[in-house]
Amino acid sequence: MSKLLINGAWVDGESTQELREKYQGRVYGEMALATPAQVEQAVTGALAAVKSCTLSPYDRYRILSQAARLVEQRIEVLVGLMRDEAGFTRADGENEVRRCVQTLELSAEEAKRLNGDLVPMEAAAGMKNRMGFTLRVPRGVICCITPFNSPLNTVAHKVAPALAGGNAVVLKPSNLTPLTAVELCKALLDAGLPPALLALVNGPGSRIGRQLLDDQRIAYYAFTGSTQVGRDIQQSAGLRGVQLELGSIASTIVCADADIGMAIPKIINAGFRKAGQVCTSVQRLFVDRRIADRFIPEFVAAARAARAGDPADPKTLIGPMISTHHAERAASWVAEAVAAGATLLTGGGREGNVMQPTVLANVQDSMRVYCEEIFAPVVSILEFDSLDEAVRRANDSPFGLAAGLFTSNLHTAMRIARQLEFGGVHVNEASSARVDIMPFGGVKDSGFGREGPGYAIREMTEERLVTIAY
Repeated sequence: MSKLLINGAWVDGESTQELREKYQGRVYGEMALATPAQVEQAVTGALAAVKSCTLSPYDRYRILSQAARLVEQRIEVLVGLMRDEAGFTRADGENEVRRCVQTLELSAEEAKRLNGDLVPMEAAAGMKNRMGFTLRVPRGVICCITPFNSPLNTVAHKVAPALAGGNAVVLKPSNLTPLTAVELCKALLDAGLPPALLALVNGPGSRIGRQLLDDQRIAYYAFTGSTQVGRDIQQSAGLRGVQLELGSIASTIVCADADIGMAIPKIINAGFRKAGQVCTSVQRLFVDRRIADRFIPEFVAAARAARAGDPADPKTLIGPMISTHHAERAASWVAEAVAAGATLLTGGGREGNVMQPTVLANVQDSMRVYCEEIFAPVVSILEFDSLDEAVRRANDSPFGLAAGLFTSNLHTAMRIARQLEFGGVHVNEASSARVDIMPFGGVKDSGFGREGPGYAIREMTEERLVTIAY
């Protein structure tokens, strides 16, 4: 059973919520729900801890490094837990653990080298015998609100840089995947983190989330989730700091000169891993009409070969979606598109929470599979005659998180990278390509601010100027 972490102790909540695994629906655990008083205590304790804690940068490095080792050692527990909580296949679970280890390691290194800059004061007239420099200081209490689709690594991407910067953290994980977050917190505490620096509270976002947003003692919010909730967080935060990684309709463009043999496996993985429930999963796949007759049959054949079903089966690529409701919604959007004239090339079926890998063609811009984020294993192929047309259609979205581009022409790659209105453009990779060291975030309705430990830690600390006259 999950407990709450408040003031350095694991405690019971006011009640519990039953947790069921995503494939067969069996009960695998319970989640403790926090009272308003416990949320208040969590923030109060975190604020007191950050004011009194004396961890040096090296201490933070040592703790985060040890936490990485513990997560690595506990891979079997974590993979099994994420199979139940998120429906992850073994490959998805192992990848999530490996990436979490790297995120903790990167955050540890950033803790050691977090530094300010020398300001050349004497370059200004009349500033003889005066020097200046900047320091990076903690913001205070960081509130991390995390999603279900990356229940370990996304949590690490928010919590670890915050701790590396000397802050205290109040974590509210997704109600759908709370126990994985508990295991990460345990690893941090077992690694030597002073317990009061980390709090974990569970409960409905409408109540717990609202209370956290209304608490003016929280200095910064790091959130991954829907654009609608992100807008609410930004408005409530006011002048306080915010990092928002929000909705997306990710596009990948395949040019006529692309290496098809390289492109198809990468796009299949990017479109269907984690059952398509990744904000950068390929949803719009633009293919040059000159290669469509070759590319599309090969892509459809690869999609048909992708097995969907039991996440415990090592041959399964696509496990269950997070809930029957989510699967029903995605299947209804596909049926709606087909009824309006789209062509179903493969898939479209659903059994319980498991949706078959689905590929559509002849999709119109007004169809929801095209103009809204589907967050499911569904890819729409759209043929184009000119690259400018593909860029225009990819940019024709309120979102701008990530895009992929396959081409053998360096000039094309550099030109299109400047034209695509996305936070990240990946050449000869699909839209979901990510390395945890890189800056990650979007533009437009996909939010602002950047994940990636080296970038996040600067956002989660404040720059303070010091000048000295002598």
